[in-house]
Amino acid sequence: MTERNIRVENTEGLAVEDQHVEIVERKGLGHPDSICDGVAEEVSRTLAQTYIDRFGKPLHFNTDETQLVAGTASPAFGGGEMLEPIYLLIVGRATKTYDGERIPVETIALRTAREYLDEQFPYLDVGSDIIVDVKLGEGSGDLQEVFGEDGQSVPIANDTSYGVGHAPLTETEQIVYNTEHKLNTEYASNNPELGQDIKVMGKREEHHIDVTVAAAMVDEHLSDLDAYRDAVANVETFVTDLATEYTDCDVTVHVNTADEYEDGSIYLTTTGLSAEQGDDGSVGRGNRANGLITPNRPMSMEATSGKNPINHIGKIYNLLSTEIAKSVAADVAGVREVQIRLLSQIGRPIDRPHVADAKIVTDDDVTVEDIHDEVATAIDAELSSVTDLTQQVIDGELSTF
Repeated sequence: MTERNIRVENTEGLAVEDQHVEIVERKGLGHPDSICDGVAEEVSRTLAQTYIDRFGKPLHFNTDETQLVAGTASPAFGGGEMLEPIYLLIVGRATKTYDGERIPVETIALRTAREYLDEQFPYLDVGSDIIVDVKLGEGSGDLQEVFGEDGQSVPIANDTSYGVGHAPLTETEQIVYNTEHKLNTEYASNNPELGQDIKVMGKREEHHIDVTVAAAMVDEHLSDLDAYRDAVANVETFVTDLATEYTDCDVTVHVNTADEYEDGSIYLTTTGLSAEQGDDGSVGRGNRANGLITPNRPMSMEATSGKNPINHIGKIYNLLSTEIAKSVAADVAGVREVQIRLLSQIGRPIDRPHVADAKIVTDDDVTVEDIHDEVATAIDAELSSVTDLTQQVIDGELSTF
C-alpha cells in the first residue's frame, strides 16, 4: 500500500479465458444508444474547448442525458422513404454566463450535433430525417472551485463513485470489438449497402465461439431479395475470415438471424439505422468506456459519454482505470490478466482515489508478490498524470464508447 492507497492482490476465481462461458457485446456506431453517446461526447468536447478558448479554462457542464426517440420509415428495394423523423434531445447542464459574458451553449450544442450526425451517417438527411433539439440547464457556479481553481493543480472529485477497467482483451472481446469496427470502416467503404447500425454479440463456450451480427442494410443499394441475401452472405464471410486473425478456436458467424425471407421480414433500412423504425436510445445504455459490454467482468453502470472530462468521476475513472489496466498488462511481465477499480471520495483530489485496487491473474511461474511493487509503481505513475487525461478527451484521443 502506498500514499495513494494502492492495493495489489490475486483475483478471486478463474481468468476469463479459463471460464467455460464468456459473453461479449458491442453496440456499433449507428446503434441508437451509440448515437446518443456519440452526440453527447462530441457536444461535451466542443463545449470544453469553447470554454478554454474563451476563458482559458473549462467551466462546468454535463451533456450525458441525451435521448433518442425513433422515427418511422418505409424501406423498399431501390430506395424507400422516412415517414416520421427521428427525434434527438440533447439534455444536460452548462455554464451559460461567466465573467459577465453570455455563452451560446445551446447554439453550439445544436451545431455540433448536426455536424456529427452529418459526418457519421451518410444516409441520414439531418435536415429532414431527424429533429435535433437541446435543453441545457444552467451549470452551478459554485462548482467552479472543484475544477482546480484557487491554486489547486488537481481537480476535486465531484462525487463518491468508481470506475473499472481490464486488460488485455480476450480473444472473444477482440473479435467482437474489431468485427464492428472493421465492418464500419474498411468493409463499408467498399460495400455501401451496409448501414452503420451494426450490433455484435459474441459467445464462447469452451473452445467454440459464436458471433451474432445484426447488420442494417441500406435499401437504395439493393435491387431485390437476392441482392440482400448476397449482402448478408458477404458480411458473414468477412467476419468469419476476420475472426481467424484473433483466435484458433472454431468460430461460427450468424448474420441477421431474425430475417424471415418467406414473409419478407428482413433488416432493410432507408437510413442504415434501426432508429428509423421504433428503436429508441439513451446515453449510457450501451458500451462501457472500453467500447464493450462484458458481463464476465466487473463493470460500472456510469454513463461515460457527455460527462465533463475535468472532475466527473463517472468519466475520468472509467477511462483512467482502462488506461491503467492496459499499461500494467503491457509493461509488467508475468501479468496474464488485470482488473483495476478506482474509487473516489467526493472532495478529494482526483489523483488520490479512496482506493486503487488491482486484481491480478499471473502466469503460472509468477506470484503477485513477485510483481507487487512494479504494478503499484505503474498505477502510481498513471494516477500522478491523471490531469493529462482531460486534454486527451477534449482532443478526441480517447473513445468513451
